[in-house]
Amino acid sequence: MGNDYHKIVFATNNLHKISEARKILGDRFNLLSLSDIDYSVEIPEDYDTIEENALQKAGFIYKKFSLDCFADDTGLEVDALNGAPGVFSARYAGHRCTYADNVNKLLANLEGKTLRTAQFRTVIALILKGKEYL
Repeated sequence: MGNDYHKIVFATNNLHKISEARKILGDRFNLLSLSDIDYSVEIPEDYDTIEENALQKAGFIYKKFSLDCFADDTGLEVDALNGAPGVFSARYAGHRCTYADNVNKLLANLEGKTLRTAQFRTVIALILKGKEYL
């Protein structure tokens, strides 16, 4: 699981993200997953911006475990919808919606619009020794 030089938690339950981060960071850090620190509860994401949600997740883990950590948040920003769904991408059609529900709502909102360009925007929040970085 890496070295003990510098432990850092990636505040995500997405195992693919953990695997990718470990490849990128190599052995420079001892990258811990939430399961490595015995945490399995969903971390709140209840802010209105991608930045705030990323900071909330990282801050939550830092405060609970006193371990340096980072977290990300991503949103789909559609130009014809003035950046929507953005931070609400995962719950665009409601809190208990499915992926298909979100896609269907997005396509319905794009009906009749010719400009369908979009981007995914990701923000990473890092907390090292109590100091926050975006």
